[in-house]
Amino acid sequence: MNSNSNFNFNQKNDIWIFGQNPFFNRFSDDPYQITKPHQMTTVNLQEEPIKQIASNKFITNVLFISGEVIQFIVGLDPKKLKFPKIKKISVGIENEALLSEKGQVFIRQNRYKTKISRTYKEITLLIEDTNDRIIQDVVSGKNTIYLLTSNQNAYGIGSNDHGQLSCDSETLKKTEKPILMMKNVSKIFSGNFSNCVFILNSNQELFCCGDNFFGQLGLGKSIKEAKVNQLTKNPKYSKRQNN
Repeated sequence: MNSNSNFNFNQKNDIWIFGQNPFFNRFSDDPYQITKPHQMTTVNLQEEPIKQIASNKFITNVLFISGEVIQFIVGLDPKKLKFPKIKKISVGIENEALLSEKGQVFIRQNRYKTKISRTYKEITLLIEDTNDRIIQDVVSGKNTIYLLTSNQNAYGIGSNDHGQLSCDSETLKKTEKPILMMKNVSKIFSGNFSNCVFILNSNQELFCCGDNFFGQLGLGKSIKEAKVNQLTKNPKYSKRQNN
């Protein structure tokens, strides 16, 4: 979901949009803002149930129950993406990730406010452990993508400018190859405008790392964390001090 616009759909596949207009004039007279829910009636969608709508500043992907995806890009006609059956889409402000039913992940990383990358790449085969290449979940941060494998291992790929890959940002700025962050993981949480990540392990213990500018990690301090820290039952609030 785009942080500046909201999409809703009903059982008839009617899609409604409210907020910032990512399609510019295609569905509304106002190129920048839709002030009331507006039906995207000009889109000729196939007659099957919609499973998910995922949007960022550049694109909107509509995922159907069949696993097919139709993509909308500003100024272009809708197109059907050619991938194996997709079961989940995750988007960040600067990335897209498509998870197939077979556990493959296809990503496209975009340059914020400039242009969209033309091609997707499969990153599953870049995981060094050949026995750990089936992905069961994918989660996007702002410019980082997190993978949860069927072996309950968490990997990260993309930017590490805030230590959100659980390693020093001065040593590693970004990576195009998934790196292992943590084992025995049951769930990963992040947000499409977020530079931090929360990881829940199989014992229901919560860990975190990354951007902590406003103390949002609940560690009682307001500096970035380049290592995975465990949260206690009583997270601490830290108000950032002005220098």
